[in-house]
Amino acid sequence: MTKDGPTHAPPPPSSADRLPVREWLALAFGRDAVQVPDAAGGGPQPANGTLLPLPVQLFLLSFLMLFVELALIRWSGALVIYLSYFSNFVLLGSFLGIGIGFLRARARVNLFPYAPVALALLILYVRVFPVEVIRTGNTGIIFFGYGKFHASGPPTWVTLPVVFLAVAAVMAMIGEGVARTFIRFRPLDAYRLDIAGSIVGIAAFSLLSFLDAKPVVWALIVALVMLLIYGRRAGLLQVAAVVGVVLLLWSESLSSGDIWSPYYRISVTKAGDQYAVNVNGIPHQNIIPAHKLQKVYSQPYLDAPGNPLGNVLIVGAGTGDDVANALRHGAKHIDAVEIDPQLYRLGVRLNPDHPYRDPRVTVHINDGRAFLEQTHAKYDMILFALPDSLTLVAGQSSLRLESYLFTLQAVQAAKAHLNPGDGLFAMYNYYRTPWLRDRLANTQQVAFGHPPCVDNEGFSLSMISDTINPSAIHCDTVWHRPADVVPPATDDHPFVYLHGDSIPWLYRITLGLILLASILLVRPAAGPYRRMSGFVDLFFMGAAFMLLETKNIVQFALLFGTTWFVNALVTAGVLVAVFAAVEVSRRVVVRRPALLYAALLGALIVAWAIPPSALLSLAPLPRFFVAVIIAFAPIFLANMVFAQRFRGTADSGTAFGANLLGAMIGGVLEYASLIVGYRWLLVFVAALYGLAFLTGWRHLRATGPAAPRIPEPISRA
Repeated sequence: MTKDGPTHAPPPPSSADRLPVREWLALAFGRDAVQVPDAAGGGPQPANGTLLPLPVQLFLLSFLMLFVELALIRWSGALVIYLSYFSNFVLLGSFLGIGIGFLRARARVNLFPYAPVALALLILYVRVFPVEVIRTGNTGIIFFGYGKFHASGPPTWVTLPVVFLAVAAVMAMIGEGVARTFIRFRPLDAYRLDIAGSIVGIAAFSLLSFLDAKPVVWALIVALVMLLIYGRRAGLLQVAAVVGVVLLLWSESLSSGDIWSPYYRISVTKAGDQYAVNVNGIPHQNIIPAHKLQKVYSQPYLDAPGNPLGNVLIVGAGTGDDVANALRHGAKHIDAVEIDPQLYRLGVRLNPDHPYRDPRVTVHINDGRAFLEQTHAKYDMILFALPDSLTLVAGQSSLRLESYLFTLQAVQAAKAHLNPGDGLFAMYNYYRTPWLRDRLANTQQVAFGHPPCVDNEGFSLSMISDTINPSAIHCDTVWHRPADVVPPATDDHPFVYLHGDSIPWLYRITLGLILLASILLVRPAAGPYRRMSGFVDLFFMGAAFMLLETKNIVQFALLFGTTWFVNALVTAGVLVAVFAAVEVSRRVVVRRPALLYAALLGALIVAWAIPPSALLSLAPLPRFFVAVIIAFAPIFLANMVFAQRFRGTADSGTAFGANLLGAMIGGVLEYASLIVGYRWLLVFVAALYGLAFLTGWRHLRATGPAAPRIPEPISRA
């Protein structure tokens, strides 16, 4: 062939030539983000870069998912004050994200490698734009805070959507990591590992709460678990992101002397002989020498000079100002009840009067309503001393820590503990608005049978006091009932700060936007809605179960206290009941699943027929056993229904995703309790399970044992 003859084009680069580029990209972005062909040229293969067995991977992924969800609810609410009252929105964002993640279990692009990046960006946003003090406006619901109102950071309409969408993105990426492992197991085998990891996640976070650990400790645990799960599949991006998460929260710890209690982020500043105590960015308490307190704090002692003060109960003892004042007025013994152990410790260390070191004072770290239900003592004076918590009990409910302290039944319980002669009851706070002060005064009038004394001073600070014997108190101003007074809050509708039985406009608008965002996000992120058409019954089960869990949390809060420990035990108990139902369903096939629905309906009827308030008269141990049976029987049966349906599904990822999206809708429906009360949530639960029964009818015919299912490989093409 001459040089004038035909020439040949250079051969295309071989896969071996392209491999180094892919390897460099994988090194940068991670092997799950960049598909690297195998050595034999057989196309992309799932990377096997971890020594963890597959069950351990799923267990750790589920642990990570729940731990991050709890940490986000706790941490974001401490830095963005709006979320102290809207932490349910973080929960809704979590369920939306996890649901989307499960619907993406077989998506071509794997988002799990980007989870630490999204988490770092969320933390960075909140660190740069914290909201330090609330501004209330005309929202229909009151937010407390001591001092003048002003706020730093973006307004509510900016902060809430950004945090909601960011939380949804983080949880979608983590949820996708769970889902891609989840679908490689038989449905019930995967579900039991998921529940086991979630139980350990709750236990770990609860232990850290008990130890008052700072967020940097949470970050270290998340970083270690993420790196362990990624293994050799991690790229520089994942390593840099998890290091960034730790450094961001470590710098937060270094730049402030904040104390993290199980309820608050607490900061203390000193001014002369006084200290200002802020919680979650809101001025909350001042530690002041007793002789410098405003006159209104001493009004109960001045109005009832003949009170012997032999035994005094102070609920909301805080850092000790009210305790020191009671000692100054001659109290012979004081039961000081404070829910937050760190506020008590601050009082021990910083209060100049050292009231907690006085032998006449007995301290109880407990919820005030729970203490009233547990004690048999009688008191000459009971004071509810500014007990505003500024935070919610849990992400699942609209219940604040002190909600059960201001109901009609709570005031009646306090009255029952007063000595019949000179016993005096008083509550005081910065009530901000006349309607709230009048509502609480009306509550006392209904409980005691005659109008209370009302003393006002300064910035909306009011003292409302009453006695069993009206002649035992002498006051300048007797409350007169206005025509438009709001009725007392009750144990079933304990929303004392809510004006009327309605959902405030701020909640309505935000919930509407959440639903709209969910509709717009699910389709592009997870594919067509028709994929879930075969799992509509599981969607309704998810909504119903979320409401059932919320009902149990608020029920146990009433029976045993609105403490973080009770909340953690109930949440863990729910997961243990779920785990038990899964274990039974793995071994037993119910041939007539419709019978489970009938049993569930019966359990819901029993729970409706026996309201939680009916159990308060029982001793603590029998109350606990009866409450567990009433509350957890529906939980167990509901999960038997779910497990029997879920065990035979051929697409566990989509089925579980539909169930999780239903749980998000259940979280939205929880706000109906603001209108109808918590007891009626059981009716909603029954209706939703009824819809699950109707839409899943074809799955209720008599069945035999489920056929073995071979796990399908994850598509990464």
